[in-house]
Parts: sequence; C-alpha cells; structure tokens
Amino acid sequence: MKTLHIDIVSDIACPWCAIGYARLKLAMRELAGELGFNVQWRAFELNPDQDAEPMPILDALSRKYGRSVAEMEATQSNMMSIAQELGLDFTRMQERYTRNTFDAHRLVKWAGEQGKQTEMKMALFDAYFGKAADIADSKILAGCAESIGLSAAQAIEILNSTDFAQAVRDEETTYQQAGVSAVPAFIINQQYMIAGAQEPGTLVEALREIAASAPE
Repeated sequence: MKTLHIDIVSDIACPWCAIGYARLKLAMRELAGELGFNVQWRAFELNPDQDAEPMPILDALSRKYGRSVAEMEATQSNMMSIAQELGLDFTRMQERYTRNTFDAHRLVKWAGEQGKQTEMKMALFDAYFGKAADIADSKILAGCAESIGLSAAQAIEILNSTDFAQAVRDEETTYQQAGVSAVPAFIINQQYMIAGAQEPGTLVEALREIAASAPE
C-alpha cells in the first residue's frame, strides 16, 4: 500500500485550517484501506507582528478585507455552521482577538518530538475558536500542552527559551519561498499542492490521482 506524506502549512489563528484538516481526516478515513498517510504540520503566521496590539476579530477582518463588520459576522457565522457539522468547537470564534502565534508554533514543534503534534494543534484550535483564549499567552499555551498529557512546566520552560524559534522561522521561509501565500495548503510528497479547505470528496479524488502517479 502506498503512503502519501502530507505537509499541512497552516496557522492556529486560521479557522479554515481547522476546517480543512477535519475534511482531510474524512478523506483519509475513506481511503484508509487504500492508502497510508504521514501528516506533518508546518508553520505559517497570519499575524506575524509580535508587537501588534490585539484587536477584536470582527473589527480586524473588516479593516483587512474592506467589508462591514456585519458582513464579516455573517461570514464567521457560516464557518461556525460548517465547523459544527464537522464536530469542531467554534463556539466563541467571533469573540476572539487577533493573536500572534509564533510561540504556539514553537510548542507544536516541541509536541511533535513527543509524538503529539496533531493533538497539540487540535488543542490550540479548540482554545482559540472554542474558548476565544489568548493563544499568545504562555499560561494558556501551557494549559493546552497539559490537556494532551504533556508537562505544563516543561512547556513554560520551552516558551521562556528560544527553543524551536529558528526551526519555525526556517519553516515559514521555506514555504513562503515555495509559493505558499495563503493557508491551509496541503503539500503532498513535497511535490503537489492542494490549496484551501477542500471538500472531502475533492480531497479523495486528488489524493487518489497523486497516489496513482507516485512511484512504488
């Protein structure tokens, strides 16, 4: 059975990234007896300025896209409905503030060394969209680590150091230079890119096509 390697370029602050992964999981489940999958999360920052003042999300999106707050609220409500159907907790996504996620990405790297990269990513999505938590706050991040069975104290040590900082920066540069300008982006076998939170059926079809062209 062929195994596809999937690098998921994403940000914790990106709701479509959470939706995209939930859809990918459905696609991988459908292909379970046909293909194997190896998934790695890769860093991307929607708000890379670590000194930027946090803003209410609806105001920030309105300013970014040049649309009214009411329009952005409607868009977010639509995402909440999609997320609910996929079993995701987006309960408080409209109450969140813009946050820098650099430290959160460092913890994802650390969790990966413990074999819990995906679990860490899911805990961060849940904290940000489900609880509107400040995912730039070290105590919140440590709590996410603890919730998946990792040491909160060790997480704080990581956050108080520069551990994994260069790894995150290098990864961001790599994928930006490769042409990734929006997330989620699914890079298959370091060769093919599927952009956006595609529907499960679309993913199944694309993954089958890629697998068919991949060497044994």
